[in-house]
Amino acid sequence: MKEEVLADDLLDGVTEIAAFLGWTERRTYYAAEHRIIPVFKMGERKWCARKSTLRQHIADLEATVLAS
Repeated sequence: MKEEVLADDLLDGVTEIAAFLGWTERRTYYAAEHRIIPVFKMGERKWCARKSTLRQHIADLEATVLAS
């Protein structure tokens, strides 16, 4: 199995995160600010996320709902 390159896993900015999730940028900013999604800041202003972390977060949410 090929190891994923960090650059391929990184979503740089709310625009990329929103596109990956299929959300609007406004919804993504809200989710980031309220820690609804696992994101982090690069510097003081730019939100970033890892595709792999977002996929795992979604899978964990799905598992929690299915287990209830």
